[in-house]
Amino acid sequence: MLFTCEQPEGQARDPGELERIIGQAYEAGRARTQTGTVASYIPELAKADGREFGICARNLAGETIAFGDTEKRFSIQSISKVLNLAAALTFLGVRGTFAHVRMEPTGDAFNSILKLDTVSDLPFNPMINAGAIQVMSLLSNIIDFEQLLCFARAFCMDEQIQLNEAVYHSEAETGDRNRAIVYLLKSKGVLQGDPDKTVDLYFRMCSLNVNARSLANMGLLLANGGVNPFTGQRMIQTDHVRILRSLMLTCGLYDESGAYGVWVGIPSKSGVGGGIMGSVTRQWGIGTYGPALNEKGNSAGGIAALRYMSQALGLNIFA
Repeated sequence: MLFTCEQPEGQARDPGELERIIGQAYEAGRARTQTGTVASYIPELAKADGREFGICARNLAGETIAFGDTEKRFSIQSISKVLNLAAALTFLGVRGTFAHVRMEPTGDAFNSILKLDTVSDLPFNPMINAGAIQVMSLLSNIIDFEQLLCFARAFCMDEQIQLNEAVYHSEAETGDRNRAIVYLLKSKGVLQGDPDKTVDLYFRMCSLNVNARSLANMGLLLANGGVNPFTGQRMIQTDHVRILRSLMLTCGLYDESGAYGVWVGIPSKSGVGGGIMGSVTRQWGIGTYGPALNEKGNSAGGIAALRYMSQALGLNIFA
């Protein structure tokens, strides 16, 4: 039977045991920060302290367990691709969105243009830069930044989310590769909006200031089928949640998604600002912050903490 009314294992555990396990996950993640380095290709991100780390987990019962630097604000970066795709699905529908971007993993780095230039005119998925920029070109025709900001605040249950002006200007000054992507899409005749407006909106959404709690809230909304568990408000349709979480699982950790699926098995999305957002069906939303990145551009501490939590609580969807 696919769905049951039984209480999920992760919520049935003793609260003290949960806190102990998530505390141990925090320690595992904090230890791994020493192995990573902060992103430097966006100058403003290079100012982050690689020693910082935090984890926040929230369940559908309203319980919150947090350790470390969970209130520290940082730029959302590629995790905004989930928000952008959710907005596109909401306003344009599945067909209106995926007529212009595919659903397949690439095995390439997040900013690669290799397959876009040589294999397919359409970007392979919305979780790489090319695909996210294509999605943004669709949105740029129907919605502005302020509306997307309101959408992000509601999705993350965080009214304090703002544009990080310093990160935005740093991205705009150094984002030539993303400009190359938008003009490559334009040259192929597939871009759906003005290239300069599209890439500017993309930079702005990558520069939203969030924290680990914001990301846990985002994961919890997805874990609850698109409904805010505290207000009962439906943010996105159930079938759209399935698409988002499927793409997070197959493409959400860049070209480390396969290994992450094996060892962690939680639909997640990472960003080079140091965040990882995870969503455990009908159980948990998880947010981590650790700006020390591994060689794939994912938070070294975040992956270690999520792997520990997944294994200790049996959260891997393939287990």
